[in-house]
Amino acid sequence: QVQLVQSGGGSVQPGGSLRLACAASVSIVGIYTMGWYAQFPGKQRELVAGITSAGSAHYVDFVKGRFTVSRDNAKNTVYLQMNSLKPEDTAVYYCNLEFRPRVHYWGQGTQVIVSS
Repeated sequence: QVQLVQSGGGSVQPGGSLRLACAASVSIVGIYTMGWYAQFPGKQRELVAGITSAGSAHYVDFVKGRFTVSRDNAKNTVYLQMNSLKPEDTAVYYCNLEFRPRVHYWGQGTQVIVSS
């Protein structure tokens, strides 16, 4: 059983920054893919940032230049750095790790609220 524990969410003003963390209970050295998903109010969960099995990072257009995904293997943790936050970024964010094809684990989700 793998657990993913998320932290780092909260409320910030427009233009502010947050760093979301997703700590795994097992080694992440050999993971296949990683992804960060957002569930915006009233909408389905969607992928906003991730790293492919080839190691390349990809981002949806509306977060490009503002969000960055990274990892710290020593801490078994993946991160989503969120800069220049906008009210439209308000959502529940989830991490997902794929340890091998078709074997996925989800974090519990964390709320990000961007408002004045």
